[in-house]
Amino acid sequence: MLFLTGHVPPDRAGAFALLHERAGIELALFGGRHQHGAAPAPPPPGLPHRFVSQREVGGLVASGAYRAVIAGTGGRVALPAAWRAARRAGVPFVFWAALWRTPRTAAHLLALPLMRSIYRDATAVVTYGEHVSAYVRRHGATRVLVAPQAVDNDFWAAPGAARADERFAALFVGRAAREKGLPVALEAWALAGLDGTFTVVGDHPSLPKEVLGAGSPEPMQLRNFYAACDVLLVPSIVTRRFIEPWGLVVNEAMNQGKAIIASDAVGAAAGGLVRDGRNGLIVPAGDSSALAGALTELAGDRSRCAALGAAGREDVRSHTFAAWADAFVEALKFSPSPSPSAGSVRQ
Repeated sequence: MLFLTGHVPPDRAGAFALLHERAGIELALFGGRHQHGAAPAPPPPGLPHRFVSQREVGGLVASGAYRAVIAGTGGRVALPAAWRAARRAGVPFVFWAALWRTPRTAAHLLALPLMRSIYRDATAVVTYGEHVSAYVRRHGATRVLVAPQAVDNDFWAAPGAARADERFAALFVGRAAREKGLPVALEAWALAGLDGTFTVVGDHPSLPKEVLGAGSPEPMQLRNFYAACDVLLVPSIVTRRFIEPWGLVVNEAMNQGKAIIASDAVGAAAGGLVRDGRNGLIVPAGDSSALAGALTELAGDRSRCAALGAAGREDVRSHTFAAWADAFVEALKFSPSPSPSAGSVRQ
């Protein structure tokens, strides 16, 4: 089965390996810009793969060498080419969908009729979570399954280094991009005026002197930062081009038993992993005053903060690589939609 994607970042390698064990896949990697801060990395060892240009995708799908095709959202040319070729050849086509709102760019708006055709005609649509499932159903999808966003829970749940500072500690982990909302978090921290520490992980120049910058640590070091904090801040905002599909830092921090304060523009909140009052707090995106209030609330009640983190540790256990792979295996059990003739594929 052909799995078409730009890259396989290291934090997803285990998921793809499990899917290969269960269904047999070959990766077709077309490259392009690395999304969501993923570092460039070679394909996972042991997984069959090939490097392709986006314009080669249609011929590859139509070659008859694959019993099914899975394609993600990336690639302006790759996705429609794979779908059209699969429809014409009668090959099952599974769409791995990430969007839960339509970005407000001209390109996205012009592509919406095509995307609706893909949602309607795909053999199945596999989504990041219920927020994406609701979106694709509104646009015509009927055969929808959730592949829960997951990290290596065993690795991220392993004990980190003991914390040296017992003051209330907040943590931000993310790339230097406007949509990640770091300026909102910095303003909120200043407004809250807490006796504590705020650490920012990622390459962010010119941080305020009272904020600790940690650069881009290796995974084991990052796990130590999670272990040393009380709460993870995920203050993402909506931009014209981007809305956070998920936010895997949430899964990582939850495995360390940490409370989450997330904005309502974070996919992990909209998708139901972060639950307000259960394992974290959800605030309006871009509202630094609300974020400051949430910080003050948890800093003033450390036992409640710890209880939210303990609940998160339980809740993230169902978000596994196995559950992710199972969704794609289940999707392949659907019969493919009737194939239109070569000249009648809807645009």
